[in-house]
Amino acid sequence: MLIRRGSDIRSSDITPKQLYLNRREFIASAAAAGIGLAASGGIVEAAGKPAPHGTKLANIKKSPLSVTNEKATSWNDITTYNNFYEFGLDKDSPSMLADKLQTSPWKITVAGEATKKGDMSLDDVLKGRTLEERIYRHRCVEAWSMVIPWVGFPLADFIKQVQPTSKAKYVAFETKADASQMPGVRVQGFGSLEWPYVEGLRMDEAMHPLTILAVGLYDEVIPKQDGAPIRLVVPWKYGFKSIKSIVKISFTEKQPPTAWNKSAANEYGFYSNVNPTVDHPRWSQATENRIGELFSKRRTLMFNGYGDQVASLYTGMDLKKNY
Repeated sequence: MLIRRGSDIRSSDITPKQLYLNRREFIASAAAAGIGLAASGGIVEAAGKPAPHGTKLANIKKSPLSVTNEKATSWNDITTYNNFYEFGLDKDSPSMLADKLQTSPWKITVAGEATKKGDMSLDDVLKGRTLEERIYRHRCVEAWSMVIPWVGFPLADFIKQVQPTSKAKYVAFETKADASQMPGVRVQGFGSLEWPYVEGLRMDEAMHPLTILAVGLYDEVIPKQDGAPIRLVVPWKYGFKSIKSIVKISFTEKQPPTAWNKSAANEYGFYSNVNPTVDHPRWSQATENRIGELFSKRRTLMFNGYGDQVASLYTGMDLKKNY
């Protein structure tokens, strides 16, 4: 396989071809155009609109599970450099268009193999929770990375609350898909993802202490472009697994479908663990660009540096076959 230098990689090689070919239509439907570019060899900073600082979250606990030896990515970069295709394909599109998203009131539907099914308000989900700061590495499949100070709580706590049955082997997630608020959702069929965006985890992955539901960023309510009001964060997996703006959580006996696997099964597997030894079919995963550190590369770490904590989940699995 020919691995091209960063200067040779086009944005059409980073976004799946069928999405890129329809890019003009997508951006027109979003009524905006940005200039962000992600590539495995270089980063052009997005020219988005940083999120305004919002409500401070109270009584946040510092977590011993945080990364403490790396500098956190700036608020401006975290809130202007995003993949959130419901608001457009460019990295800065979410920062310019997500302000239309209505995040209150918000409800999450619990479905499938669980004892306590039905709709829950966000207040119900957060009631009695101790929020923690979790400073995690975030590694995108596009070969860029950040260090993000999330605020959230273990997904395992929520799972225990809704009491999945013995048949529940997987947890499936669904993002809000409202074309009146999310211009990207107006693009249907060829050239778009299939809406709503869906993701899933095996039950033991979902119950792992590192897996959280995040509701904050830098001790503040999470901005809309970053997945408000509640999103998943799974730090040892590529970023697209950490689904945003969750409206449904289902417990299933069979492996659930996932958005990018449905779009390009040869490129995006169900597990999608960060693995520098398995290249994406169109670019290397051996290194990454840290946003905010222009023109420099870092060596990508197996499981994004969380191998000591999570490698045992995949004992006996072929991590190349099960990308």
